[in-house]
Amino acid sequence: MTRAGLLRLAGCIALAGFVVLPLVQAMALSLTATLGAEGVPVGSFGLYNYINIIQRPDLRASIGNSVTYVSLNVVFCLIAGLPAAYGLARFRFVGDRHFLMFLLAFRVTPPVVLSLPIFILFARVGMINSPVGIALVHCVFNLPIAIWILESFIAAIPRSFDEMAFIDGHSRSGFFVRFLIPAIAPGVAVAAFFCFIFSWVEVVFARILTVSAGKPITQAITALFTFQTDWGLVMAMTVFSLVPGVLMIFLVRNHIARGFVIRT
Repeated sequence: MTRAGLLRLAGCIALAGFVVLPLVQAMALSLTATLGAEGVPVGSFGLYNYINIIQRPDLRASIGNSVTYVSLNVVFCLIAGLPAAYGLARFRFVGDRHFLMFLLAFRVTPPVVLSLPIFILFARVGMINSPVGIALVHCVFNLPIAIWILESFIAAIPRSFDEMAFIDGHSRSGFFVRFLIPAIAPGVAVAAFFCFIFSWVEVVFARILTVSAGKPITQAITALFTFQTDWGLVMAMTVFSLVPGVLMIFLVRNHIARGFVIRT
């Protein structure tokens, strides 16, 4: 192997170590009893922390809340984003391109700027401490990303594709379900992936809109930091929080790879 090849190999190993080492350390600490309990001495190695997660109702509820509002957020974004993206891709009106830029600019607005008016609004309609409320707020910020991604995929499909389906007698809804969605499946996967990730890791609205109940996993992890923090339990919850993201990547990995190739 040449010197340049050795340098590249060393660089790849160093990068892999930089990325993997914190995960390995977190995994090892999650399997270690850091506070201990009856029959479990400090420093013992096992699944004690993960069993503790299952046994604590507040931690189980936080996991269920996160799965609920993230799933609702993805569904809401795709249901609302697909027709909007189709309209922007197939029809032209004054300021349509500027409207797309406005959507993207709205997405990069700091969430804390809208936190107070959103809290007041949701308090008046009784949606505080509700996973559905968090899902709707996340949809407001993730919908522009979904529209932006889906619009580019739909625009890449010739208009004759739509016309042939309508000539064959298919309705607009039938065309969407039977033809359009399968044709842009990679784009749908990319949009769902980003909506999922942005919603799963969001903290600001999860903190503001969950005062006494409905707390997601991010809030549950934050609540574990006390005067005497159980670091093993914190790391177990952290590792557990990575599982849905890994599963999401595994399930849509082929569509994501195709989607990025088509998008570029």
